[in-house]
Amino acid sequence: MPGPLSGYRILEFAGIGPGPFCGMILADLGAEVVRIDRAEGPPGSRQDFVGRGRRSVALDLKNPAAVKAALRLIEKADALIEGFRPGVMERLGLGPEACLARNPRLVFGRMTGWGQEGPLAQAAGHDINYIALTGALWSIGPADRKPVPPLNLVGDYGGGGMLLALGILAALVEAKGSGSGQVVDAAMVDGAALLMAPIYAMKARGGWGPERGKNRLDGAAPYYDTYECSDGRWLAVGPIEPQFWAEMLKLLGLDAARFEGRNDPAQWPALKAELAAAFRTRTRDDWARVFEGTDACVCAVLSMDEAPRHPHMAARGTFVERDGAIQPAPAPRFSRSMTEPGGPPPLRGEHTEAVLAEWGVDAAVVAALRAANVVA
Repeated sequence: MPGPLSGYRILEFAGIGPGPFCGMILADLGAEVVRIDRAEGPPGSRQDFVGRGRRSVALDLKNPAAVKAALRLIEKADALIEGFRPGVMERLGLGPEACLARNPRLVFGRMTGWGQEGPLAQAAGHDINYIALTGALWSIGPADRKPVPPLNLVGDYGGGGMLLALGILAALVEAKGSGSGQVVDAAMVDGAALLMAPIYAMKARGGWGPERGKNRLDGAAPYYDTYECSDGRWLAVGPIEPQFWAEMLKLLGLDAARFEGRNDPAQWPALKAELAAAFRTRTRDDWARVFEGTDACVCAVLSMDEAPRHPHMAARGTFVERDGAIQPAPAPRFSRSMTEPGGPPPLRGEHTEAVLAEWGVDAAVVAALRAANVVA
């Protein structure tokens, strides 16, 4: 059974970060994704598996003939992904107005940090900047230390590429009924703010204070933090519910009566100190064997080298090896449809002539483009 997006055609204008991540998600789900690369530049890498499952067409979009070829591809596409600053696609002659005139059903997905409009729309930025303006960055880190960037997972990927994929899919569903495409304006600053909705909801209910590192889910509470073991490695401890907390204390061999103040923030530092002393008595893996499979909500903090080898990850096939690279498998899983990592990441322009031919560009036009050096 093919993937759930089998039959959909997506054009991805080459970029970095969240745009390619969105393209990977859609390709993993079975869509035919073609990446439009620049005609000149690095050849690409087979190990950059975020580019898996695509084919590559290389076009010099500064040349009008190449723009015409891109528009021919757009005529056959269901959706488009682009991550340029606002106005760049318009200046190339490939903005929403031009593209929707050629293909009224097209879903035009736009990925930016600040959005298509607003005072910062034309400013440069990165994940850390976008999440800084949402309250997310402020909320992560110990009370007596600086805010800690959560890699670039919140802005680029959770609030960026994944949200763009959701927006494109929603617009594709809508287009099936209306017959009309539309623009999807996916801004990382909006997506990161949306990911913070549950935290803002706790704040609105009085359950989240203004100080970093003083709340129940930011590492302040004894039941939601990491603890160091005797070998210098770490455990993730998260028994939020009372019954899970009781299970953890039992397996630690601690007297539950000494920990009755777990919901009193004033007692958190003392309780954490007692737990820290207990966890330091054994190695990480010793404790992992004690807690694994129980309801204590305690597990080892694994490195990227260790994670693929964990028995649960191995049993589910959460990671796969392709072309010598360990990589996350597609997610989510479907009961009927098949999702598998696509072919290896393409090299720049590897499929130019094949894709142009398959998508209806006349062979004579392709030959003329090649002769004019506007394709690679």
